[in-house]
Amino acid sequence: MNSIPNPNEVFPNEYRTSCFLKNVITAPNIFVGDYTYYDDPVDPTAFERNNVLFNWPEFGDCLRIGKFCAIASGVRFIMGSANHRISSISTYPFHVFGGAWAENTPPHLSQLPFKGDTVVGNDVWIGRESVIMPGVKIGNGAIIAAYSVVAKDVDPYTVVGGNPARPIKKRFDEELISLLLALRWWDFTPEKLTNFLPVLCDDNLEVVRGKLKQMLKHREISNESKAGRR
Repeated sequence: MNSIPNPNEVFPNEYRTSCFLKNVITAPNIFVGDYTYYDDPVDPTAFERNNVLFNWPEFGDCLRIGKFCAIASGVRFIMGSANHRISSISTYPFHVFGGAWAENTPPHLSQLPFKGDTVVGNDVWIGRESVIMPGVKIGNGAIIAAYSVVAKDVDPYTVVGGNPARPIKKRFDEELISLLLALRWWDFTPEKLTNFLPVLCDDNLEVVRGKLKQMLKHREISNESKAGRR
């Protein structure tokens, strides 16, 4: 049997246009889960430098990306320090130019609006050249259409697109979404996930629905049994 792909490899295949991002991140405020990849025909390993813009960790916000995300070429995350002061009559960043201007203005970063962490869930597909704005939360299983600007939170398993990105459709009905969120297949062990791949790739959703219900029922029984033995 072929070996299971190693999440600790930089390049997961021979094409070397995609890299598992967690292995090339150095910034202390960027966190990426296993198997999430960035695709770029030039240099996918330069993601942190080229695709996470205005990242000043001292500002206090983080970029958190879950497992099994597919990030297409040119996707950019705008961090919070890209903002300007908007609470005063001028948005101009006088302080950063030093001299007398710095002496007569508060520190630049302290004046910026704080949007909080940018969070991408698990199994999210972000299309080519999309822009994710500061503080946005993207739910598990969401799809971001190419060339979108995401300025608001995205619900799990929702397809959004446009500038600004708006919901296009739900990928599945609410019951199937709830089953997927409860199952959390992205947390399976590598061996269990490998055995589960036929279900993940099956386009007969009614068959999938039945299998997910069986798995969750078995998990519930197993948890009850473990609780009873304590």
